[in-house]
Amino acid sequence: MNPIFAQTATSVFETMSRLARQFDAVNLGQGFPDDPGPQDVRQKAADAVMTGWNQYPPMLGIPDLRQSIARHYKRFHQLDLDWENEVMVTSGATEALAGALLALIEPGDEVVLFQPMYDAYLPLVKRAGGIPRFVTLRPPHWRIDEDQLRSVFNKKTRVVLLNNPLNPTGSVFPREDLDLLARYVVEHDSIVVCDEVWEHVLFDNVEHTPLLTLPSLRDRAVKIGSAGKIFSLTGWKVGFVCAAPEILRVLAKAHQYITFTTPPNLQAAVAYGLDKEDSYFMGSRRDFQAARDRFATGLERLGLSVLPSSATYFLNVDLTRGRFKGLDDNAFSTRLVEEARVASIPVSAFYAEQSVTSVVRFCFAKKFETLDEALKRLAAFMARL
Repeated sequence: MNPIFAQTATSVFETMSRLARQFDAVNLGQGFPDDPGPQDVRQKAADAVMTGWNQYPPMLGIPDLRQSIARHYKRFHQLDLDWENEVMVTSGATEALAGALLALIEPGDEVVLFQPMYDAYLPLVKRAGGIPRFVTLRPPHWRIDEDQLRSVFNKKTRVVLLNNPLNPTGSVFPREDLDLLARYVVEHDSIVVCDEVWEHVLFDNVEHTPLLTLPSLRDRAVKIGSAGKIFSLTGWKVGFVCAAPEILRVLAKAHQYITFTTPPNLQAAVAYGLDKEDSYFMGSRRDFQAARDRFATGLERLGLSVLPSSATYFLNVDLTRGRFKGLDDNAFSTRLVEEARVASIPVSAFYAEQSVTSVVRFCFAKKFETLDEALKRLAAFMARL
């Protein structure tokens, strides 16, 4: 069996979810909302099953969705996309990532990764034959450091993989960091794959800058989006890939031999959803921001040090300050699930090396009553200390 997968340990998400079930915990570990998602979008999917096409759709995605994706990014980011040659639909963002890495990497190519990182990145890079080179981001601001870029980029650098907004940190890279990265990508004739699935889950009027909108990267960037994150329908697994025609042609070949296509009824519903009024997207941001603020206030009242969160579903607690100073994130998360019956995720699990072990992640994309119950349990736990 292939050792990349056969020797991979059980993921921290599976471990914490098992403990959450064992101790009947409020599960704030895994990142999904406890809301069914917008009813009108779900109804479109149901109607499309009954009255629409249920055989193979086009490999690149149905025209209605690809046109809608192009219109959506024009509306929100002034990005001009040729829907026929620069837009593709995939079965989720992870499939898009896998296809992009398989298509762009040859064995021995080096790939720059920014950690903490989504857990699928490293095994996918290795399975494609890539050699990972790590840039380590650190709290509280998680900024890109030029000295680290200088140390990892070289003539073998083929691909750069960036997640922006960044899970698990809840941060958004400022424009100066993106410009800095773009300079190194161009100088080393690399391609950057940007996982931008959190592009609509933004707070406090923070703006997201797609790498495809940077002129120097227009022909050497791959943009990946996710309907699951945009509409809080994480089980739908509908992803988008946008890239210049010469890149997309190659990515399409990889997609053809992985999933080939995506359920047509879900594509039809997402096409409808992406054309919804701006008020829907702004309203969704306000709702998540309200949940973030409610949970952050509760954590701070308990004496926990909360790091800033400008995006995603996640809040992080800094264990270098407050009552738990000196406790590492794994020990803290284990105590919480066993003694407080609240599940979280240690952020060290998102590092391959040189781990930050002082940050714990909570998912706040839950109903207020769920968050309030978690805070109640945390308060009782801390009162017993």
